[in-house]
Amino acid sequence: MAKGKQTPRQKMINLMYLVFIAMMALNIDVEIIRSYYDSTRALNETRSLTEDKNEKIFEKTLEAKAMQVPDTYAEPLKQYRVLKTKIDDLVQFAETVKVDLKKKSEFFDKDPKTGKDMDVSENFSALNNNEATTEFFFKEGDENSTSKGAADLKAKMDDVRNYINTTFGKNPQLVDVVNRANKSIITDYPQGKSPNGKTWFQNKFYHQPLIAAISNLEIIQNDARNVQSDALAMMLSEKVDASIKFNQYEAIVSAPTDIVAGGKAEAVVMLGSYSNSDKIRISGVSRQENGKGYLPLNTGGIGKREFSGVISLTDSEGKVTTHPFNHTYNVIAGPQEVKLEKGLLLSADKMNVMYRGLENPVSGSILGADNSKLSLSAPGALVRNTGAGKWIVKPQAGNTVKLTLSGTNPSGQSVSQVFEYRIKNVPPPQGQMRGQNVLTMPASSIQNQTVQAAIPDFDFPVTFTVNEFMVRIPGRAAMLIKGNSLGDAAGLLKNVRSGDIVSIIEIKATAQGLEGPVKRISPIIINVP
Repeated sequence: MAKGKQTPRQKMINLMYLVFIAMMALNIDVEIIRSYYDSTRALNETRSLTEDKNEKIFEKTLEAKAMQVPDTYAEPLKQYRVLKTKIDDLVQFAETVKVDLKKKSEFFDKDPKTGKDMDVSENFSALNNNEATTEFFFKEGDENSTSKGAADLKAKMDDVRNYINTTFGKNPQLVDVVNRANKSIITDYPQGKSPNGKTWFQNKFYHQPLIAAISNLEIIQNDARNVQSDALAMMLSEKVDASIKFNQYEAIVSAPTDIVAGGKAEAVVMLGSYSNSDKIRISGVSRQENGKGYLPLNTGGIGKREFSGVISLTDSEGKVTTHPFNHTYNVIAGPQEVKLEKGLLLSADKMNVMYRGLENPVSGSILGADNSKLSLSAPGALVRNTGAGKWIVKPQAGNTVKLTLSGTNPSGQSVSQVFEYRIKNVPPPQGQMRGQNVLTMPASSIQNQTVQAAIPDFDFPVTFTVNEFMVRIPGRAAMLIKGNSLGDAAGLLKNVRSGDIVSIIEIKATAQGLEGPVKRISPIIINVP
């Protein structure tokens, strides 16, 4: 066939074969880009979790300690705020660069015409485009001449790293933070450490497609936030044994304001930021346990009641400070005393809202009347009676549901009243391990754990069974695990090193006690010390 003249049919077959090979190669490229894109999105989610942890946990704790013990924590707080400003500046600059590169590469998160999310395959050309990246980081595309944009990125990374070295370099408690910054927040390889003889900028951005550039910038943002998190944690842990000196106090009384005559009730009295120290004394109560005072309340007659006392604190210098407290409550009549009173009561057993897709227990009563003869109706909802004055309500569509309670009062009159409740969707579940979604544990312990899902602080009996999830570690592709055990990821987890973050993502589960599909489950973040 090679020596003779090919027939038209043979030429057509050869051409179709070449087209088939080209289509296969293109499909492989799309899948590689998709994997790269998914990894970058996971990095972004991990960074968001780290930022939330820094802001909502570590920063608040450090600020509180600086107020309580300024001599110990005021200076670390001042140093941290400077560091945060520099890291915020770096992260924001990298974010601006990503937006600029996407725009120049004609990348769209959403379809400009329909507003729908764009698939990776629809953005393939943009994500595979290397022109915008090269033009931004290199003058006129010259590999050996970096641009002003590259110089600005380098300057901001150097600023963060130099501040950490200057401020924390001589602090033995923060040596790990300094080492991590010197290893991850760099734009120059150590002498002789380049993997191929090229510069850091050449390897990261020269002729790199958009998706690679975005991923590398996201890694820079993640590394900066993790260094910030490490610094915060060390600033707190290095002074964990410091003596706390209280300088602001508030007396707290927890007790009901309306009490049925003859019923049992008790008040709890404590000092704000209370302690079980024997230097705290509470007068006006019957007993004191673990820093709290307890007082049985007088309910022997109808009317207003009041009690008071003093909390005394002896400080380390023997000085006594006093904090008076008082509380007023009402003793009200029970059902037998108000048989002729016209009034209806209705309360949701769980909250003042109804949850869509759940069985919401509801109780209703008419003071002094027979609750077994009450009726409840709710247009647009399913209502099922479960006992005297007890119902289950399952809201359907809409944002509110109106419940009508009807019955006969002690005087024999028919009465009814409408009660309006808000309808809310069930909160999304949270991925958990050992009851936490952000935790710290040694790398060797991770493979022995199981993945759970739960809705934190949710009173309804909703449970979840985890069916699968993905494990992601730095520098490796995410691994899909079936079931809820991390044992199958033991091989992957052997690559985890100190300072790494292991992410449990794409958690899939089924729910018990809840109708409808399970919403997206938030990831689990494991910090490896």
